[in-house]
Amino acid sequence: MLSAFRWSISFALVCGPAWGQLREGAGREEVQRVCSTCHEVERSVSLRQDREGWKVTINKMINLGAQGSESDFAAALEYLAANYPAAAMPKLNVNTAPAIDFEARLSLRRSESAAIIRYRNEHGSFKSIEDLKKVPGIDTAKIDAKKDVLVF
Repeated sequence: MLSAFRWSISFALVCGPAWGQLREGAGREEVQRVCSTCHEVERSVSLRQDREGWKVTINKMINLGAQGSESDFAAALEYLAANYPAAAMPKLNVNTAPAIDFEARLSLRRSESAAIIRYRNEHGSFKSIEDLKKVPGIDTAKIDAKKDVLVF
């Protein structure tokens, strides 16, 4: 649990606005310290999730080698859950979103996100989730799992 918890914090921090743009609050420093060693802080908080989602992300980052104390990760979780909740994010428009948003919002790999952009540029706008699933090399299970955040 602690391992996954640590990962989520790191990932969350990798996906958001620059350090100067992080909202004030308890845990902000921990997020910056823990996450900035591996990722750009700009990517850290772009992933908006509920508390459980942040835990999962933190645990994933821990498993990938994020370094910090248990109290650092706990503070980061509290900060992220309070300041970057899932409800605060608008739907993801698959026809205008940049690759980073696909990575953050759909948990896709960078190569999968790039494939979506390339496919969109070559074939035009997506009209449905079925169109999106036609992109070669993407994990359609991830698309299905997050279909409620997509708009076309």
